[in-house]
Amino acid sequence: MNKPVLIVGGGPAGLSAAHALAAAGQRVTLVEKVDRLGGAPILSGYAKLVPSHEWARDAIGGMVDRVVGNPLVDVRLGTTIDAFAGDPGRFSARLKSGETIEAGATILATGFTHFDSVNKPEWGFGTYPDVVTTVQVEQMLSSGAGVRCPSDGRAPDRVAILLCVGSRDRQIGREWCSKICCTVSANIAMEIREALPKCNVYIYYMDIRTFGLYEGAYYWESQETHKVKYVKARIAEVTSDGKRLLVKGEDTLVKRPISIPFDMVVHAIGMDPNVDNMTLSAIFDVRLNKYGYVDKGSAYASLGHTSRPGVFVAGAATGPETIDDSIAQGQAAAIAALNLTNGAVREAAE
Repeated sequence: MNKPVLIVGGGPAGLSAAHALAAAGQRVTLVEKVDRLGGAPILSGYAKLVPSHEWARDAIGGMVDRVVGNPLVDVRLGTTIDAFAGDPGRFSARLKSGETIEAGATILATGFTHFDSVNKPEWGFGTYPDVVTTVQVEQMLSSGAGVRCPSDGRAPDRVAILLCVGSRDRQIGREWCSKICCTVSANIAMEIREALPKCNVYIYYMDIRTFGLYEGAYYWESQETHKVKYVKARIAEVTSDGKRLLVKGEDTLVKRPISIPFDMVVHAIGMDPNVDNMTLSAIFDVRLNKYGYVDKGSAYASLGHTSRPGVFVAGAATGPETIDDSIAQGQAAAIAALNLTNGAVREAAE
């Protein structure tokens, strides 16, 4: 019998890989560092997902249930890998408990870290309680409590969503586009308008990147049906006049300064590399790219390869990624790992 495939990370990519492998009859050991599966959509309390509009707790929760209920998947929660050695078909990994497990192949599905808005202090986060992040708004929506100003619990009359917070910003070392923030922000804006029809929602942007088929369903839909207002601007700072928040900057279409009051300001935070990537790189002996994500090989050869044979990667561990694409990459990595383990069994038999 071939050895299990080791999957590190229990978010959408890792769950997808585990389910695909188990469906093919392959044993899996799934290691997750926290005490719960589901990754960012579950741990951060996401609301309705793009583009399915399913609640994260239902869509990702269903993925968790399929994996946890499968006898071929051995789930290890609240643990990490301390050491990793061997070659394709003959890997060994030591858990922090001291236990050693064997694996024929490994898939890194270790995800990302949300950008911390304290690294953009001029935009008010950490200074004013009503400056929040998209993740915090998602939590408000998913909890059923509704969108409220944290300072006093009132429903806001006017909300600003600031795009590219922690993305496309060389001054703070974040050169990359986080890919999904524009679409997620348009989705959140529509949800706010549905919940609070009298609330005016503004989206401040450099340019809009609702890529592919998202353009009509989110960018145009948010404007034409939900009356979300878009302002092309450079934001200088977020301050307060003592009563409301002030978003100050330049309207780059008409080339004039603007200062508009709001009850709530939302940072559309981007994706950072997983804070553990340096450690993971050292343990698994895989290269990181210049931005700090796990470096992956050419997709024209085979999806999911890293710099170390037998160690594959999927999802946002390689860079900003959508949930749907992370799931697809998890399945692709599962196929690559399955081919490797089956090949090792055939070689051993010969």
